[in-house]
Amino acid sequence: MSLKWLEVFQLTARHGSVKLAAQHSGLSVSTVSHHLRCLEDALGCHLLDHAKRPMALTVQGTLLLPYVEAAIAMLDSGTIAVFSDQIAETRNLRLGLIEDFDSEVAPLLTRQLAASLPKCQFSHYTRPSHEVIDLIRRRELDIGVAAQPSVEVEDVNEYPLLRDPFVLAVPADSDLVAEDYVEGRTTLPLIRYSQRQLIGSRIETHLRRMKLSPPNRFEFESNQSVLGLVAEGQGWAITTPTNYYRALRFQSRLKLLPFPGRGFSRYISVYTSPGYGSGVVDLVVTTLRLQIQSKVIDPTTDKMPWLKAGFHLFPAAKAIEEF
Repeated sequence: MSLKWLEVFQLTARHGSVKLAAQHSGLSVSTVSHHLRCLEDALGCHLLDHAKRPMALTVQGTLLLPYVEAAIAMLDSGTIAVFSDQIAETRNLRLGLIEDFDSEVAPLLTRQLAASLPKCQFSHYTRPSHEVIDLIRRRELDIGVAAQPSVEVEDVNEYPLLRDPFVLAVPADSDLVAEDYVEGRTTLPLIRYSQRQLIGSRIETHLRRMKLSPPNRFEFESNQSVLGLVAEGQGWAITTPTNYYRALRFQSRLKLLPFPGRGFSRYISVYTSPGYGSGVVDLVVTTLRLQIQSKVIDPTTDKMPWLKAGFHLFPAAKAIEEF
């Protein structure tokens, strides 16, 4: 029985669609379908009900899925253990993360790294994306997690990590549709992220592309301030699911809407300087992927399934040099 068959089955069960499983795995739709047929043929039963939308598990598929998930999780843990055994002598690691992962993912990442690198001294920094990348280029950080900038950056290696689509955050009791906000059919102001940040400049670029210019009354560097004001009914915002997830205490008073018309996303990657030890990088990337999927993506898409198509990890890949 092929591990790839099981991985494809898990993805299809999670996303309820062969097409989405193909997008998340980097495979073609026909290849995903082939792997699913091979698994069903090997077991002699149907695991998925293709007639339902979203695709549903059969009784046999429901019984099998927890075992597949447990097996894949054990293999992921084994992969981390192998990396850990190879790099146990690592002495120093300077790690920089954007604050998006500071509350949930970063403590778990640090705990795993501390267990895997018993002789290592850690320096952990929280910085905006542009500062993380600049510190990597100046060799003042070893590994960094940051949003991709809009301009080409040389002298770094990039490991694509997360697609984080832009959405609208509005008061939970609002009955307006997304177009009403974007096209100015509301008295509520747009609460902006600072244009000094990558997220703020990315949003403003897209608004200009759409020939939209909402009045600029409120602008904040703090995600909590932006979404806190929205939760209080003082405005609306253009944000991402990752930023929504960070605002745990406001979530009950917020509602996310798909961005109307042509959507856009930010992309988060792991960056390193060329030549930095691949074993430590693999450990960090593998651990981040596991934690982001389980702690950020799954809880958010379980609550809002319409996000599954755009909010996902990239397939695991080697570094893109000189991104």
